[in-house]
Amino acid sequence: MDSHLLPQQLQPPSPYPDAPVPRLSIASDSQAEIDRYKWIESERYGYDLGETAVRRWVKYHWRGYLRARWLEHLEGNRFWIELDRGDFGLLQRAFFCDQDLLHRVVDRLKTGQENLDVLCWAETNLIPTESVVRILVALDINARRLLHRFECS
Repeated sequence: MDSHLLPQQLQPPSPYPDAPVPRLSIASDSQAEIDRYKWIESERYGYDLGETAVRRWVKYHWRGYLRARWLEHLEGNRFWIELDRGDFGLLQRAFFCDQDLLHRVVDRLKTGQENLDVLCWAETNLIPTESVVRILVALDINARRLLHRFECS
């Protein structure tokens, strides 16, 4: 369905009024990633690895994949329908007072660091932890985790 045919309340807000933001699905996009991984690994081993390859991708790549999609959503670059609509573009409209610190925290999240890692980094570099905590609480990374159907809870 074209996004211009959707009711206004269902369209994600666009940071650029003339450029519609594509509505994408983590489920279908991750399946395409899994299919590529399964094909490459099966070629490498010389036979179809089937569900074994899928489980391996989930074990080693799902969290990083999901983190990257979540950050794209927060930055307003791509709208992922499975993620919270209110989070779309959050980094563009929040934290106006300390953009530099926000970008430094987000850079750490992009590399896979968790809240505790970011807090330790702040402490080590004498960055006010209150400001870092405020950013981490607003982003609430732990509440944004999605389980893959092959992932144990």
